[in-house]
Amino acid sequence: MGAQGESWDAERAERAVTVLKAVADPSRYRLLWALGAAELPVSSLAELIGAHVAATSQHLAKLRAAGLVTSRRDGTRIFYRAAGPRVRALLEEASVVALAVSPEGAVPAAAPEAAAPARAARRARAARPVAD
Repeated sequence: MGAQGESWDAERAERAVTVLKAVADPSRYRLLWALGAAELPVSSLAELIGAHVAATSQHLAKLRAAGLVTSRRDGTRIFYRAAGPRVRALLEEASVVALAVSPEGAVPAAAPEAAAPARAARRARAARPVAD
């Protein structure tokens, strides 16, 4: 049965809200986007978002608590990666929704990195065969 036919599950809704809150920060969104493509150490991630290592570590802790990233230790370095392919799918879908709710499909100024994945997702949807 589709999502609309399912009964309300308060626990599942709380979990979804936790995930959405974790992603609802531009720095964490960018971290997740990068970690969907590669496993990276905190120092590289800090450089990517232009933040101190300590601030980046706090963002990663929130993402880890939400179950969106995993980590592994290699000596003194900790490497992070997205918890799975569905994390990237979540970000892509958020980009598509953001375009759909913005005026005339324009990308909001606060999220320019959302444009490329949203365009790719729209192209992929357009290429799907129509079911009878």
